[in-house]
Amino acid sequence: MWIYAGVGVVLVGLFSLSARIVKQYEQGVLFRFGRVIAVLQPGLRFIIPFVDVLHRVSTRIVTMPIQSQGIITKDNVSVDISAVAYFRVIDAKKSVLAIENTPTAIDQIAQTTLRKVVGQHTLDETLAETNRINLDIREILDMTTLDWGVEVTLVELKDIQLPDSMKRAMAKQAEAEREKRAKIINAEGEFMAAGTLGEASDIMMAHPLALQLRNLQSLVEIGVDKNTTVVFPSPIMTTINELGAFIERERAAAERQAVPTTQTVTPQLAAPEASMPARATREEPTPLPVDAQDTAR
Repeated sequence: MWIYAGVGVVLVGLFSLSARIVKQYEQGVLFRFGRVIAVLQPGLRFIIPFVDVLHRVSTRIVTMPIQSQGIITKDNVSVDISAVAYFRVIDAKKSVLAIENTPTAIDQIAQTTLRKVVGQHTLDETLAETNRINLDIREILDMTTLDWGVEVTLVELKDIQLPDSMKRAMAKQAEAEREKRAKIINAEGEFMAAGTLGEASDIMMAHPLALQLRNLQSLVEIGVDKNTTVVFPSPIMTTINELGAFIERERAAAERQAVPTTQTVTPQLAAPEASMPARATREEPTPLPVDAQDTAR
């Protein structure tokens, strides 16, 4: 009885020593007497106790921050840049045999690659072309890490710290650029407004009353606020000339209408005027001079 119990305990112990569970996101590298004999896939696996050694390797993507470091750009500007890298194991056997500590190796090679790539670009390129820098860093890392069985899936610049003096200079540059754009836009607006005003002036020269109508419209718009005193300039000489021309046109029209009326009425009025002296005056002898009177006598 004790023998069966002992055998059962031994079997349970051997089972616990030989049974290994490889998770879904892992791969197992099996060593036997120091040599790699297989790469075990996920599931329940059995090994020979005290003979086989199983190394589990995670195949999930690992997020690794790259600490901030001072870098001198191509135009001799010192900046502090931090980044983040994402990598995963694609060959478990190489990742165990080719390199001792994969995360530490990736961290170090990423820092040196970041310094190398950023040093080949100017500050403006570093700030404006981060996508290209990210791709360059990733390509350089892949050339090295693929031999380790590791693939770098993504590299992103996370933070770029500039010196205070450079920040002030860039702020002044941005302000000057915006002022330049504002002046250009203002000049273009003035140019377009001048062209439109020129066309409007041509129309008003062809139609003088259009200016008066525009003045009246402006007065109506200003007159909405009854508490405001408005001094409105008016072209006095033009108004006087137009008024004089209007009076002359009205006078000429009145004379043209009065001419036929005078011709029809005059014969009726001429007869009485001609007859009145005939009735009212009496022919008297013309007085003679003194000498002529004496002679007559």
